[in-house]
Amino acid sequence: MLAIALLIVWGVVARASDGAQPERTYVVQPHDTLWSIATRFYGGDPREGVWKLRHRNELDGALLVPGQRLRVPAH
Repeated sequence: MLAIALLIVWGVVARASDGAQPERTYVVQPHDTLWSIATRFYGGDPREGVWKLRHRNELDGALLVPGQRLRVPAH
């Protein structure tokens, strides 16, 4: 009985933390790169962050324009 209760509590806590960070919008500044933005918003190796940014914003390349709005997916 205790094990079932612990599993239920764990499931609620784990589910609550998954959606803790909503998607954000970032306005590109002069000299920003996908790498620098990924470093700012994602910990660890920025390559995964660069991929997320390119995929979510449907970017074909790495060219960014100041003032451009990017959707920054949650971790």
